[in-house]
Amino acid sequence: MPSTRTLATTIAATAIVALTLTGCSGAADAAGTADAVDAAAATSLTAFGDLAGLEAAAIEEGALNVIALPRDWANYGAVLDLFAEKYPEITITEAAPDGSSAEEIQAAENLAGQDTAPDVFDLGLAVALSSTDHFAPYQVATWADIPDALKEESGLYVGDYGGYLAVGYDPDAVPAPEELSDLLGSEYSGKVAINGDPTQAGAAFAAVGLAAVQNGGAVDDFQAGIDFFSDLNAAGNFVKIDPTPATIASGETPVVLDWDYLNVGYGTQLEGERNWEVVVFPGTGYAGYYNQAINKDAPNPAAARLWQEFLYSDEAQNLWLEGGARPARADAMAEAGTIDTELFEALPEAPETTVVPTADESEAAATLLGEKWAAAVQ
Repeated sequence: MPSTRTLATTIAATAIVALTLTGCSGAADAAGTADAVDAAAATSLTAFGDLAGLEAAAIEEGALNVIALPRDWANYGAVLDLFAEKYPEITITEAAPDGSSAEEIQAAENLAGQDTAPDVFDLGLAVALSSTDHFAPYQVATWADIPDALKEESGLYVGDYGGYLAVGYDPDAVPAPEELSDLLGSEYSGKVAINGDPTQAGAAFAAVGLAAVQNGGAVDDFQAGIDFFSDLNAAGNFVKIDPTPATIASGETPVVLDWDYLNVGYGTQLEGERNWEVVVFPGTGYAGYYNQAINKDAPNPAAARLWQEFLYSDEAQNLWLEGGARPARADAMAEAGTIDTELFEALPEAPETTVVPTADESEAAATLLGEKWAAAVQ
């Protein structure tokens, strides 16, 4: 298909629903509504009457617990700071910023019934699919703008921002790779890393997915990707270090398979310290979105729902774009004229062919990874 600027275009057409999130004005007037609503059972904004009613309920709770949100990941720092600026009465606790998707669910289980349990999750699709019994259904006010392929029909989990799996590399340490198979060469000995364990972390899962589709495999059958990493490991090129700006700066991980927006972010953080180039290989591109979900046992259920409404507002969606990620509502916002056009047009061109795994395909791939990954790279 022709190259596109957003993943959403490759998935589904979207309808337009205009919504502008208001600030805290009017929240006090809705206090009576806040007292009457069972926030933990609310499945949409209408349960609170309107946004002011939800704001009042969330402010009454006064807290929001988030988990595994690195501030340098897709511009999350700016997202968190803007929410805090809009709602200074709500104290945000940021737990385990470098945690994996699987560790988010573990924390919810370990902290169940406690005030410190996470209110919300940000998850790769594979973990979201296996964890739906932990989620509360909720449809944000801009629900119709989100492509159907990116959301569970009741709102148990919803795609929010995404990108293409790309390779970042230090051109002073390795030659520029032109295709994935180049990474098997001796020039890359002890130099290639992925972002975590693919049976637990969404970015690492996608790295195996990219290797699969670039080697004749499919999004529901990662065997070709597992074989590639087995070969990479046998060649001595695969390093089992989770990459960070620090490991890139030290030279420990001069080649990183990660989402394009994260690799671009590494380069920005290391500007003046390390050269860092990013390439999305030609051929078949592997794309994916991270998903938002509400903990069904959230200690602050109204704040959790207000956080979701905020994340899918024009303001927050444009902040993902500022971080180099592709927001779920991009197409509808472009049509409505509410997207940051300059940033939207500056996104890298997509590969000619893009694959975006469905829920069933991701589940099949995750099952295979669980059975074969450890032995392949031991």
